[in-house]
Amino acid sequence: MQKYKNILKDRTQAANKLKEILPMQKLKEENWIFVAVSPGGLEIAHIIKGNLRNKLDYLFSEPILAPNNAECEIARVSENEDIVIIDELARSFDIQYDYIYGEAHRKHEEKILSHIYQYRKGKPFIDIQDKVVLLLDEGAETGMKFTTAIKSVLGMKPKAVYAAAPILPTTVIENLEPFADEVFFAYNIDDYVETALYYNNLPPVNEERIEKILGEEIK
Repeated sequence: MQKYKNILKDRTQAANKLKEILPMQKLKEENWIFVAVSPGGLEIAHIIKGNLRNKLDYLFSEPILAPNNAECEIARVSENEDIVIIDELARSFDIQYDYIYGEAHRKHEEKILSHIYQYRKGKPFIDIQDKVVLLLDEGAETGMKFTTAIKSVLGMKPKAVYAAAPILPTTVIENLEPFADEVFFAYNIDDYVETALYYNNLPPVNEERIEKILGEEIK
């Protein structure tokens, strides 16, 4: 763990690390679509995109937490109402699936729809049918954001789906590889703790910043 502590200065350096790994020429020629799966992922996607003509969007999702443990994510729901459940956790906490589906509907209605109206001005998610999609995040503890995004994106019939993050747990990479065409990363960490540990500076991405980035894309 100490080996990787503060391995990245900030999101700018993290994005530049990814640019060294990503097939940037192919990305431009095939006009890949950037899709962020978190606010931090949106910032990194925005930096990588720079002046490129590739399109960028944010696929919103919300966690579903265990009723007896507010820090334990047992499932996640996307803006398309696709749900990914960690069955082992649901069983170990003896959580009924009716509860998960009910919470997923509530989170979609109360949080995700409000995000869509606030940040995307109510417009639908970008059309990705027959397009190449690059999902981006700043890191991942469990990989649930990526997994949920992949499930949603595959339902929209893209040409290909790639996932990228500057740092990823080895277990998450192994879990994503069967579903993504390729997973790009600068560092894979066996004993991953939390994403903030690996950045020297990782401030929250505020609402105004999210609105500004997406506002530049949605015109």
